[in-house]
Amino acid sequence: MKSIRTERLLLRPVRTEDIEPMFEIMSDPEAMRYWSTPPHESVEQTAVWIGTMLSALEAGEYGDFMLEFEGRMIGNAGFWKAPEIGYILHPDVWGRGLGREAVSAALAYGFEDMGLSVVTADVDPRNLASLALLEGLGFARTGFAERTFNVGGSWVDSVYLSLERPHLHPQAS
Repeated sequence: MKSIRTERLLLRPVRTEDIEPMFEIMSDPEAMRYWSTPPHESVEQTAVWIGTMLSALEAGEYGDFMLEFEGRMIGNAGFWKAPEIGYILHPDVWGRGLGREAVSAALAYGFEDMGLSVVTADVDPRNLASLALLEGLGFARTGFAERTFNVGGSWVDSVYLSLERPHLHPQAS
């Protein structure tokens, strides 16, 4: 799997050294507010999560990237289970357009390198920033379901979105 450079980010394959920085993110209630699991209570939980990513990378079933910004690992974006895209960033980098930059690069990888014809997303309807990011990239809402995840004893709903592979149209002469 290749690494991808954007204007400000490096999207790269997962490494064992990512456990601690991802634990910092995944143990943060703010970062995990709309995630499908409660915040991680131990670094071991994050190590298992990273281990799953490492196994997928070794098996060649991978489209998930770790994100580096200014030399610091700040999150994750990509396809944990294609064609579904997901992402999480450290709250101290929110509001800078880094999520959009990361997701745009991951989408290009999904369509060009993985050959996906469609990319899907499952978003907690309370996560207005994530919905705005995806819709700003051209995703369309395709459905809604109630009580799709039980997170820490509370049921949450899902908004489903999709984006079809862009097609190049010949220009009229």
